[in-house]
Amino acid sequence: MSPTRVAIVTGAAQGIGRSIALRLAADGLNVAVNDVESQRQALDAVVSEIQAKGRKAVALTADVSSEEDVKNMVEKTVEHLGRLDVMVANAGIGGAGKGSSILTVDMEQWHKLMGVNVDGVVLCYKYAAIQMVKQGEGGRIIGVKGIAPYCASKFAVRGITQSVACELVEHNITVNAYAPGVVDTAIVKMGVQTLKNALNISNSRTVDKEAIASWVSYISSPEASFISGQTVIIDGGVQFD
Repeated sequence: MSPTRVAIVTGAAQGIGRSIALRLAADGLNVAVNDVESQRQALDAVVSEIQAKGRKAVALTADVSSEEDVKNMVEKTVEHLGRLDVMVANAGIGGAGKGSSILTVDMEQWHKLMGVNVDGVVLCYKYAAIQMVKQGEGGRIIGVKGIAPYCASKFAVRGITQSVACELVEHNITVNAYAPGVVDTAIVKMGVQTLKNALNISNSRTVDKEAIASWVSYISSPEASFISGQTVIIDGGVQFD
């Protein structure tokens, strides 16, 4: 009998990350949910929801921009849940200045943003890959590429995803990313109209978090083993690639 697959979902205390964690649990995976320490209460609530579905779960607070934190997060996942099969590097932050204009960009915030949105993805990819290669049974690594005010950091995720996909193909590890449109989450509510104006979105449609979770569910599955190095836009047809 095959062991129960295990996933890590970063930024899982709310929004897209929470939806993904719950969907993967519904798919039968045990899930380690991650977020920053200030989100501990919300993270514990997600653990309870996952356990109510009959799956195992553990809450792991960590700063994904810290290499030591990410390394420990993966190690604790294996310690508590036995293995790692799916890494969803979902955590991200926005805002480096009013309206993200080059005229108002705050460099301190810029470096913080890049640390979470780029370094955090690289570190999650790195330590997930190390563990998956060690297990020798393949795996799924998934990142998020944004199109919001933090697009510069998130566009880097696309190139990183393609490069890492090429490197890990021999280990049967797929690496993909999703690019959500305007999603009804707290991070978007802080500046949704500005974002829509910047993207030339005339209607008020937002992307359902469950639509993104459904895509992650599929790309995490054994059936998706031939899809790798792709960044899929999930925005209801606002843009095409």
